[in-house]
Amino acid sequence: MDFTIRDVRPEEHETLGEITGRAYLEDGHLLHGEDDWYFGHLRNVAGRAEVADVLVAVDDAAGTILGGVTFVPAPGVMGDRARAGETEIRMLAVDHAARGRGVGEALVRACVDRARAVPGCERIVLSTQTGMRTAHRIYDRLGFRHTPERDWSPIPDRPEFLLLCYTLEL
Repeated sequence: MDFTIRDVRPEEHETLGEITGRAYLEDGHLLHGEDDWYFGHLRNVAGRAEVADVLVAVDDAAGTILGGVTFVPAPGVMGDRARAGETEIRMLAVDHAARGRGVGEALVRACVDRARAVPGCERIVLSTQTGMRTAHRIYDRLGFRHTPERDWSPIPDRPEFLLLCYTLEL
């Protein structure tokens, strides 16, 4: 790998927020484009970093942020689906220019390593949109399994906006 995975630094919050928001927007994963409420949530790295672990992939040569992910070590504020004994992965995003380098998979692996270090953690859970096929391939490759009974819609009046739940038993 020609990049390093580490905790995000405060001075990187804005850059990672832009990468995350743009990745979701440009890949068509926001129902209302830049007006979607989730766009602002994706860009709020500082808010996430207050209640969860935010990891970044940093290019070793250039020092640029390539992507990031939020690791939620226990159910709570950032844990949409996590239950007791579970950690959660959220908001995986890789800059378009950095795709194809293994950044996404490395970020997910880093979350798996963190989950294994959490006392009492038995499983990792994550939610993913049906169209996030590249991410699905990463999850499948790393042993995550689609858990249909935990699929859900974050928008009560839009049940067709289904999020797939994936889990990894540790």
